[in-house]
Amino acid sequence: MVSTICWSTEDKIQFAMEGVIVTCGGTIEWLRNEVGLIDDSQQTESMANAVDNNNGVYVIPAFSGLGTPHWDMTRKASIVGLTFSANKNHIVRAALESIAYQVKDVVDAMERDAEVKLDQLMVDGGISSNEFVLQFLSDLLQKKVVNLGVADVSALGAAYLAGLKSGMFQNIDILRSLPSRPKVYQPKTNVDHLYAGWQKAIKNH
Repeated sequence: MVSTICWSTEDKIQFAMEGVIVTCGGTIEWLRNEVGLIDDSQQTESMANAVDNNNGVYVIPAFSGLGTPHWDMTRKASIVGLTFSANKNHIVRAALESIAYQVKDVVDAMERDAEVKLDQLMVDGGISSNEFVLQFLSDLLQKKVVNLGVADVSALGAAYLAGLKSGMFQNIDILRSLPSRPKVYQPKTNVDHLYAGWQKAIKNH
C-alpha cells in the first residue's frame, strides 16, 4: 500500500491508504476502441448479464503492468481460459469481473496492513453506474457496497471544503448530516471459486 493525504484543513490533516489499480476503465475502452467488441461502455452490463457465468474466461488487464498488491510493472495483459464455447459476452463479463477482482486485491491488502476489517465499501466514478460490477463486487467482498450516486466524490469533497472555508457550513459534522440517497448492494451469493480462478490466472500467466 501507499499513503496519501485524503483531505486537510488548517486544523487537521486526514491521511489515507491508497491502492493503485493501473488499468480499470481503460480495459473497457480497449474492448471498444481496439477490439470492437462493444460500441458503447453502457452495453457491457447487459452483455455480462446475457451469460450465466464467465465460462472459465479471465481477463488480466495488465496493459501497463499490475499495481497493488502485485507490483509487477513488467506484466503484460492476457485473456486466459478461452475455448470454442466462449463468446464475446463471456469476454466482456470477464473484463468487468477483472475490475472487481483488482478491487478485492486492494481491499484485502488494506485490511492486512491496517489490521482493520472493512464494514462496507463506498464507490464512485464512472464504473459505479454499472450495476453488474457493483453486485459482483459485493458478492466478491461479502460486504455491503454503497453507491452514493456521485460520479466524482473528490470534486464533491473539494466543494464541501470550500463551503467550510467560506462559512457556508459551520463544521464537518454538518456535512455528515447532509441528505443523500445511496444505493446499497448486499451480497447475494458466494463467488470464492471465481476469485480463486483469478488468483490462479495471475500466478500462472
